[in-house]
Amino acid sequence: MYNSLEVVTTVVVGVMVGVEFSVAFIMSRILNALPEDSAQLGHAHGGRMLGAVMPVWYIGSVVLAGIWAVAGWQHRGTGLVIAAAALLILSVLMSVLLLVPINNRNKAWTPGNRPADWREQLNRWERWHYVRVAVLIAAFALLVAALT
Repeated sequence: MYNSLEVVTTVVVGVMVGVEFSVAFIMSRILNALPEDSAQLGHAHGGRMLGAVMPVWYIGSVVLAGIWAVAGWQHRGTGLVIAAAALLILSVLMSVLLLVPINNRNKAWTPGNRPADWREQLNRWERWHYVRVAVLIAAFALLVAALT
């Protein structure tokens, strides 16, 4: 059972890292290359779609890492799992405090109501997202290291 928890947690976090990496380095670049209205509408749609799924995924990852840390308290690598859980908590805090406010505005924008600085706001979101992706990659690496 404990080994299953390790694998499930690592896979859940790993897939989340892959999605967020893809958003940062693939999807954003594709959307940003579209004409203004299409780019803005694509970002808004992505914000609505991923904004509905990612909170469950982020919180679920924290919970799984927390369960792993408690269940494996006497096992080797628990310190790495605790550090990974701390980074996952940091990613949730970054999301709630820095990224979600921008995303909540963005997902309601249309070409008719978007602010003049909409691109600057999306660029700020992207910069914070790069930092969050780095935090997630570090958390994932710690979980993988804890498996060995």
